[in-house]
Amino acid sequence: MSQFDVHRNIGRQAAQVPYVVVVQSAAFDARRRRVVVPLVAGDLLARRVDLPVSPVNPAFTVEGRPVVLNPLDIVSLSLEALGPRVGSLRDEGERIVAALNEVLSGAWG
Repeated sequence: MSQFDVHRNIGRQAAQVPYVVVVQSAAFDARRRRVVVPLVAGDLLARRVDLPVSPVNPAFTVEGRPVVLNPLDIVSLSLEALGPRVGSLRDEGERIVAALNEVLSGAWG
């Protein structure tokens, strides 16, 4: 399992959030959990007013499906709760990290 791997969401919100992307560093691979960010189904965004269009919510395509990163719903999942790996957004890592930095950079100020 590598940083920016995309896994199918096998949880109860899978219709709205079909995938999650692993964002934690490989330095923590020995842990039994992974920090992931939801990838929201792009076709549902018209109904999601809590996801504004911004650098915080970059869009991607996974398995031919448009999805949008939602870092405000970042979570830690056990390895058993992760679905199968379906791809990687490694080539988009800079955009993902930039979105996370935007969310976290002013946390104390």
